[in-house]
Parts: sequence; structure tokens; C-alpha cells
Amino acid sequence: MPAEQKTEEKGSRVEHMLTAPIPKLVRELSLPTMVSMLVTSFYNLVDTAFVGRIDTQATAAVGVSMAVMSLIQAFSFLFGHGSGNYMSRRFGAGDYEDARRMAATGFFSALIVGAFFCVSGLLFVRPIAILLGSTDTILPYAVSYLRIIFLGTPFIMGAFVLNNHMRYQGEAFFSMIGIVSGAVLNIGLDPLFIFVFKWGVAGAALATALSQVVSFGILLALNLRRAEVPVNFRYFTPCLHYYKNILRGGLPSLFRQGMASLSAIFLNRAAGAYGGDLADAAIAAMGVVTRITHFAYAALLGFGQGFQPICGTNYGAGKFRRVREALFYCMKLGGITLAVLSALGFITAPGLVALFRKDPDVIRIGAYALRAQCIFFPLNAYITLANMMLQTTGMIGRASIGTLARQGICLIPLILILPLFLGLRGVQIAQAGADLLTFFLVLPLTVGVIGRFREDADPSEAAKRDMA
Repeated sequence: MPAEQKTEEKGSRVEHMLTAPIPKLVRELSLPTMVSMLVTSFYNLVDTAFVGRIDTQATAAVGVSMAVMSLIQAFSFLFGHGSGNYMSRRFGAGDYEDARRMAATGFFSALIVGAFFCVSGLLFVRPIAILLGSTDTILPYAVSYLRIIFLGTPFIMGAFVLNNHMRYQGEAFFSMIGIVSGAVLNIGLDPLFIFVFKWGVAGAALATALSQVVSFGILLALNLRRAEVPVNFRYFTPCLHYYKNILRGGLPSLFRQGMASLSAIFLNRAAGAYGGDLADAAIAAMGVVTRITHFAYAALLGFGQGFQPICGTNYGAGKFRRVREALFYCMKLGGITLAVLSALGFITAPGLVALFRKDPDVIRIGAYALRAQCIFFPLNAYITLANMMLQTTGMIGRASIGTLARQGICLIPLILILPLFLGLRGVQIAQAGADLLTFFLVLPLTVGVIGRFREDADPSEAAKRDMA
């Protein structure tokens, strides 16, 4: 394609982000990301459902391993969201050269960190599995699962970064293709590897790792063909300016997923400690509930990830009123969606848990925990979307506090304190209590900022902050 035509296409895409009606734009960008998130979350659910047909310990091992998956995602989002947020603001300001350098720096830095995680994880896989809360009976399954996941870490991280780069450049549909292709493959490989080849929990991990390799390959090919600024090692610029802005835009995501990893460790260990003779069942139940609620949360993240490129591009252009309009529109849709899903989850909780493990103890423990979470779960529409607005506009201090709150500042203390008085019941209701506390913590952090977006501003002011 001629350079002039490429430049014209870039300009038209950015112009579309700056002028198209907000509801239409949100639907265009949110629907593909919602499909991507829901399908990804669905194949995690399918993974757990297939493993649940082995035994309770295997189910618990997958739940325990979620802490590692959350940590890998945390660093993937650090580089993907950090570089993507910056890129979208530079698009709004019309600076494609700077965006090109950030794209390469974010992507190749993620591959380097992924390689480090791969090597260190393989060297220390057993102590890591113990740290995550594995009991003696869960440990062999967890080690088998984690060993293969660590092998695939560079591809997992690379796929996450490419997915976010495509989204932030307005190519959410092609981003969806890469993610959904890997997810569908994983769903097909799970029963083949687990039951036909009889590889058990290791087969589930191999299906996940291979599907991420395929997603990585598809996303890389689409990035090179479709992206406005495709990744190119020539533009890899590992300097303080770019890493500072990666941290600025990605730290909230790192904190969000990192806290999810840390809180999962505390949750597993608390479930094991207060579960008594039912320790394995308690760990398995809390792992199943986490997967179910993550599926509902994926719908909200779809709205949020559709909102972020709109927010970043319009913020970079000084069109603050469009940022505000998009935020409120996404909050409304997200809140309605979470309310409906929470009501369904509360009503069908025992049946939902039974889909993953038909163990009466797992069902009883999991159903109570799921119903408790459903009560305050809709509050996450405001918590998450307002925090994504802070993150995308570069307000790292406020955004970091907000992302640390739900899984860290509020949840971990409740996991430590409530079981002292309520036993296992305290573990089951900890996340519900954390959601309520987080809402009241995030509200004063965000209301004033949203109020400032009533009037448009000079785009040069945002540009000056990015270049600082």
C-alpha cells in the first residue's frame, strides 16, 4: 500500500474516533472486545469443567494456579495497557512516530520479561506451587500444570500486548479474531489432551499454552498487516521516557492483576486453613467461584476496553466532553449487565458450581460464596470504568489506589480478619465486603475528575504531559 494511502487511512481512523457518535463508537469497539473477553473467560471455565471431571484435587490445582496466570496477565497488561494508553494519546495529538517507538518498546520488553518468567518459573516450580497454597494432595497436580504454563509465558505475554495494541489503534475486530481463534482451539484440545491422550491436568495446561502460541502468531500477523503502527524491532527504544510512560499508563493494570494474584494466594491459604477436613473442597470451591465471577466481570471489561481507546484519543485531542459522555454511557450499560448477571448468579448458584465439580461439599461452599459476591458485584461497573478513565488519562496516583483497593487494600485485610471470627464463612464473604468498601474508597477519587470533563481543553496541554 502506498505511503500516502496509509497516512490517509491513519488520519481517517483517528478522525472517526474524534467525531463519530459516542454510542455508535462504543458499540463498534466494545462488542469485539466483549466477545474476546467472554470467549477467553469461557475457555477458562471450560478448562476448569473438564479438569473437574478428574477429581477435587485437580480442580483445586487449577484454582491454585490462577494466581500465576493473574501474575503473568499483570505484567502483560503493564506493557500492553501502558504502551497502548500512550499510543492512543499520541494518535490524538497526531504524533505517529512517537507511537511507533512506544509500540516496539512495549512489545519487545514484554517478550524479554516473559522469557525471564519462563526460566525462573521452571527452576522454582515446586516451591511456587507450595507458596500458592497447595496442600500435599494438590501439589503434584499444581506442579504438572504450572510447569507447562511457564513454558508458554513469553507467548502468553506477547499475545496480550498485541491484543491491546490492536484495540488501542481502533482494530478491535481483528484483535478479537486472534483471541477467539486461540480460545476455540483450547476448547477443542482440552478433552483431547485430558481424556483421549490421558494427560490429565498437564493436558489442560498444554491446551492452554498451545492456544496462546496460536493466538500470538495470528495477532502478530494481523498487527503487521493491519495496525497503524505495527511492531518493528527497528523502533525498539528502551529508554527512560518510554518506560516511565509504560509505568504511568500500565501500573494500575499491574496492580489490579498483581493484587488478584496475591489475594488468590491469601484466599487459597485461608480456605485451606479454615476448611478443616474439607480443605481441598474449600480451595476447589473458591477457585470455581473465582472463575465464574471472572466470566461476569469479562463483560464489564469489554465495555471498559472499548472505552479506553475512545478515552485516550479524545483526551489527547482535548475533547473532554466526549470522554465524559463515553464514560457515562459505558457505566450505564455495564451496570445493567452486571445487575442482570448477578441476579442470575444468585438464583442459580448451586447449579453453576455443580457444572464444574459434582462434589456436595464443593457445591455447598461455592454456592454460598457466589451468592455473597452477587449482592455487591454490580458496584464494579462504577469502580472499574471510572478507574480505567483515570488510568487512560495518565492519572497514575489515583488510578493506582483504585486498582489496589478491590483485590488488595480492602480484600486481603478482610481475608485475614473475618475468618478469625467467622471461620470459613469469613473466607466466603470476604470479596463481597471488599467490593462494598472499594466503592466508597473509589468514589471520592473519581467524582472530582469526572466533573472537570464538562468542557473541552487545548490538546497541547495533554501532549505536554506525555512528553514530560
